[in-house]
Amino acid sequence: MSSRNSLQVGGPPEPYVDGAVMDYFVIEMVNSIRASSAVATARSKKIEQEMIEAGLIPPPAPIPPLKKHLPNARDSVTSLGSRTLTSKALVFDEEDEAVRLRLESIGLHVGAKFAERLCRDRPLFTETLDAIKFICKDIWAACWDKQVDNLRTNHRVYVLQDNSFKPISRLSSWEGRAESLKRAKLYVAMPAGIIKGSLSRLGTFQVKLPKNV
Repeated sequence: MSSRNSLQVGGPPEPYVDGAVMDYFVIEMVNSIRASSAVATARSKKIEQEMIEAGLIPPPAPIPPLKKHLPNARDSVTSLGSRTLTSKALVFDEEDEAVRLRLESIGLHVGAKFAERLCRDRPLFTETLDAIKFICKDIWAACWDKQVDNLRTNHRVYVLQDNSFKPISRLSSWEGRAESLKRAKLYVAMPAGIIKGSLSRLGTFQVKLPKNV
């Protein structure tokens, strides 16, 4: 028996993973968690209403009505429409916020495990910049098949820029840019958690993500 065949028999099989498996996984996970969060939110609201009817807790304060914007003669149709879309895009409803928090918590766990595995044979990072470079090269390549396009630093504030971020590179909506931005905030929640989890395992805790989606 040749040495090559003996190595194939004695060693464990080499694992292969589809390059797009992370994209498929995130898409299905967002939809699954959205449905699960909707059920959990409806259940909690039902319990809250039953407790209010039983007199155990006071009813919630009424929500004040939104101020309507009166059209001005100088406002064009385009500016009025863009103002409405922008206001809608910046509002997170309760279910979306619950989904975002769950996705980010999953990403924290995944990022911590990624950092442990990739740093197994590396010496400890002595500088914060070395940890950031590790995120830009190793973590980014392992999760999204490329390195970051640009890394900027200013007074120990690091800005990582990816011009074609895979989780949202093909994201679009027939309802317009506002709905696309709203969906993008959900689809970057887990990647943001992965980066936060990796940095926290490397000893860096002050992270603010994402910005300008």
